[in-house]
Parts: sequence; C-alpha cells; structure tokens
Amino acid sequence: MREVRIPAFAKINLRLEILGKRADGYHELRTIFQSVSLHDELRLRDSRRPGIALAIHGSEPLSREPFQKNLVYRAVDALRHELKIRSGVEIELHKKIPAGRGLGGGSSDAVAALLGYLRLTRHKLPTARLLEIAASLGADVPFFLLGGRALGIGRGDEIYPLPDIAKQHILIVSPRDIHVPTSEAYRWVKAPALRATLTKGAANPTLWKFCALCWSTQGSGLSNDFERPVFRRHPRLDRIRRVLLQRGAAEASLAGSGSAVFGVFPSPALARRAAVGFPHDQTFVCETLSRDRYLRLIKGAPS
Repeated sequence: MREVRIPAFAKINLRLEILGKRADGYHELRTIFQSVSLHDELRLRDSRRPGIALAIHGSEPLSREPFQKNLVYRAVDALRHELKIRSGVEIELHKKIPAGRGLGGGSSDAVAALLGYLRLTRHKLPTARLLEIAASLGADVPFFLLGGRALGIGRGDEIYPLPDIAKQHILIVSPRDIHVPTSEAYRWVKAPALRATLTKGAANPTLWKFCALCWSTQGSGLSNDFERPVFRRHPRLDRIRRVLLQRGAAEASLAGSGSAVFGVFPSPALARRAAVGFPHDQTFVCETLSRDRYLRLIKGAPS
C-alpha cells in the first residue's frame, strides 16, 4: 500500500502587532512568522474504503470535537471536492506540537495534509489556488506553504517572504494548565490608537521601523501585542518569560496569543539546561528553519 509521510512544523511570531479592528470583524495584523523544527507528522495511505479515515495520536488528551472539524480532515476534504476524487484515504496524525498554544500546529497540519494528499494522488494545483484553499482553512495557514521567515499582513493570511536570519536555538515552554483561546485574547487587546492612523501619514516612524526590522538579517527583536493583556490575566506566563531570561535566554516572548512562551538561547546545551527549570510544563528544544531547509523537509518523497 502506497504511503506518504510529511512533517508539519511549528511556528513562532518574532513580532506581532495589532493595528485595530477591520470592517469585516477581523483584526488587522502585521507579524513576522518564523518556522521552527518542532513538528507533527502525517502519514497518508490509499484506502479501499470510501471517504476519509483520520486517526490522531499524541501525548495530550484528544479533542472531543468531531473529526470533520479537524483542519487535516477539512484540508483533505476540500482537495477531494476540488479534484473530484472519490477513492478513500487513511490518515494518521502524530501530534507533538501542543494544541492551542500559539504555535500554529493545527494550521501546519492542514498544509501538510494538502501537500501530502496531492503527492499521494499524484495531482497538482496552481499555487494561487492552493493558497486560496489554505486561506479558507485559517488565517495563518498560508504561511505554512512558504515557511522560513515571512511577513504576514491583513488577517495574517497575506504572506511575503523575508530574508532568513542566522539559525537560532529555541526553548519552548508549554504550560499544561493554561489555555488561552485566541478569540478571548483578541478581546483583551486594546490596540494603541496611534496604529489606527498608520496608513494615513506618509512618514510614520513606527511603520518605517517595522519595515526596517523586516528586512534586517540580524534578527528583528521580539515584540508581541498579546503579551500585556495575556500576562495580566495569566501572571505565570510572565514569570516563565522572566525565568527564561534568568536562565540565559537572550530574548523571550509569548508565542502567538499563547499560552506557550519561548526563549532564544545562544546554544542548544544552554536551552536544555534551562528546560530543567520547568518540571511541571512541556518543554521543547528546537531551532529556527530557513526557508530552503523548510521546503526541502516538507517536500519529502513517497515511500
């Protein structure tokens, strides 16, 4: 039986700024995404049974939502309708990226499912159409078709590649007892009034600073507008950030809307030593991925 295996890599946000509420009800963002080596794995196989059979394995309790709401299921279902495929498929999702922690695991799984199913069925789609399908699944899903370091604007679904920075060593701390729903985190945020006028002035220093950081290959400096409101409601996350800095991180920040927190370390050995200080939380030592390496890893080859 033919099988395709494909990794689904996590992301962090090096910078995340919220400009304000859009007319369509979403928030206007600008963010710098960065792929990291922490990953889930998908395995897809042809099946004699019709439909999509999805099995999810992982150390965390599984969601009680029906499989039809899972992004992997939705991604493959969208392609089956697009390509008018009736034959069945079996999918195994092996989870390592903790869910609901701001690391983009579900969105990355969706893209791995899209690419893996195309490879399994030996079909191709124009990139523009694949991006449309990805955007329909979630705001940050299109980023995972590109990987590396990239600028996200709009809802975060308009993606532009940025120059890669030197490899960095990352320690991710995922609290087992704190979950931050993204919708609530947005409600807690009050975007600075200044940012609502960013596009009205021809020369705005905040906008120019962000543009300069995007194109710098020396690193952008971490910044996340979710930190203040999320830390206010979950002070332990701020304590985790401070402990990361005390244990040798050059910088530390909330991952997306949380609740994971990550630190940037000068070496993997120092990151591993720092992880010992979080015995009650999940910890992951990983590294940033350049775009070329990311794309090589997700291209893979059928077995």
